Amino acid sequence: MAASILCDEEIVLENVPKLQDVFVMKDILTSIGFEVMFNGNNLIIKRVKDISQEVPYELVRKMRASFNVLGPIAARTGGARVALPGGCSIGVRPVDFHLEGLRKLGFSIKVEHGFVEAVLEKKVKDVTITLPFPSVGATEHLMTTASLLNGSHVVIENAAMEPEIVDLQNFLNAMGGNVKGAGTSRVEIFGVRKMRGTRYRIIPDRIEAGTYLIAIAASKGEGLVKNLKPEHLTNFLEKLEQTGATLKIFQDSIEIKMKERPDPVDITTNPYPGFPTDLQPQMMVYLSVAKGVSVITENVFKTRFLHVDELKRMGADIEVSGNVAIVRGVEKLSGAPVEGTDLRATAALLIAGIIAEGSTEINNVEHIFRGYENVVEKFKKLGAKIEYVPGEVEKDRED
Repeated sequence: MAASILCDEEIVLENVPKLQDVFVMKDILTSIGFEVMFNGNNLIIKRVKDISQEVPYELVRKMRASFNVLGPIAARTGGARVALPGGCSIGVRPVDFHLEGLRKLGFSIKVEHGFVEAVLEKKVKDVTITLPFPSVGATEHLMTTASLLNGSHVVIENAAMEPEIVDLQNFLNAMGGNVKGAGTSRVEIFGVRKMRGTRYRIIPDRIEAGTYLIAIAASKGEGLVKNLKPEHLTNFLEKLEQTGATLKIFQDSIEIKMKERPDPVDITTNPYPGFPTDLQPQMMVYLSVAKGVSVITENVFKTRFLHVDELKRMGADIEVSGNVAIVRGVEKLSGAPVEGTDLRATAALLIAGIIAEGSTEINNVEHIFRGYENVVEKFKKLGAKIEYVPGEVEKDRED
């Protein structure tokens, strides 16, 4: 959606989930001059006014990824002013990589009063940007911005390799861009003068798929998860099989069966193709009822253990030291009132509540609507006894 800023003509994005984050980005695009409409799960985007250079704080504060509009707006109009981002509280995630990369692309950067101002000051020809860490957000932001810097040749070294990066490359190229190398640690962008409209189908969400696979296994059940790309989940699927789950992998679906408590496994999160940090909290719930001790090492977000104390309230035996969690499997969890702290932690608590004895009440649950479409309905179809009681945040959501 942020990359759509590069184009005046109509963009149709297919397979777009109706999520809180999507609605926030919809509001951001509308606020700067675009018309954005849903037609089922297709999203239609078209510029209808001159592009505004400033994005209001009240929109950017809701979602970290919204910061990725800074470069595209500045590339289109010569400058942009965007508030520093908000989003899930899973530790400090600085935008320094974004800003240093934009400087190398020829933008002057000024940070004051909670806003970042970027002004295109010079045309660059050959630039190499080496990221200190393979940040998904920074890779996406710099790829998108560089695509419209006509005549430039930009190389991003130590780029993120996630499937979503490949998907963005394919979308940029469908609009007339010239991007190569996504899916490797070296991405090349040859800037073009103008982008054109296109119709593009977005890849399925591998984290949503993984969450449902874990939920089915944790509840000692069986089910078929459809509309996914198994090759995007290779490391995760290997770990699931090591726990004793039986998987049948098809071209775009996975059947899973699990009849016993899982065997323990050790997990280390790393950037793709490593084990995804966004499935770590859900996997921790699953391993909390394993037949032994598992060790989980979190290498991406150092403080992504906010869900541990909530799981302990439910009877889990977990000890944290730095970025390592030692999970000693117990026979069962017990229902309890718990608090959602971020998107994936809330998904993990939902799984915990489903497999626990008794009832569980998850407060501050609205986080989950940022990343899971129709999550209550889908879990009900799987047999979960679940009820959602809307809070204040729900009033802002669209059906």
